[in-house]
Amino acid sequence: MPKRTKTARANRTSDRVLTAKQNRELAALTSLRDDQIDTSDIPELPPRAWKEAVRGRFYRPVKQAVSMRLDADVVAWLKKRGKGYQTRANRILRQHMLADSKRA
Repeated sequence: MPKRTKTARANRTSDRVLTAKQNRELAALTSLRDDQIDTSDIPELPPRAWKEAVRGRFYRPVKQAVSMRLDADVVAWLKKRGKGYQTRANRILRQHMLADSKRA
């Protein structure tokens, strides 16, 4: 039998109304140029921290449901490796799209 899980809604900060003081502080920060921001209290990352860095790790592209007709042998080929054939098809199309855009 599965464990019962509790769910709770996190407080959404976007629902809160900012005070006049907070609005003034945000306006002051927004008006600063990058070179005016003091970053001296932020330590530099050591080079080893960048060795395992992954670009776009938490990026999830917006998906759009589509219906398209494919040849039966193409679908069979995509499905023969098992689960995830739609993801495979998307990856193949993306690779082709990126290669094509580099040529243009």
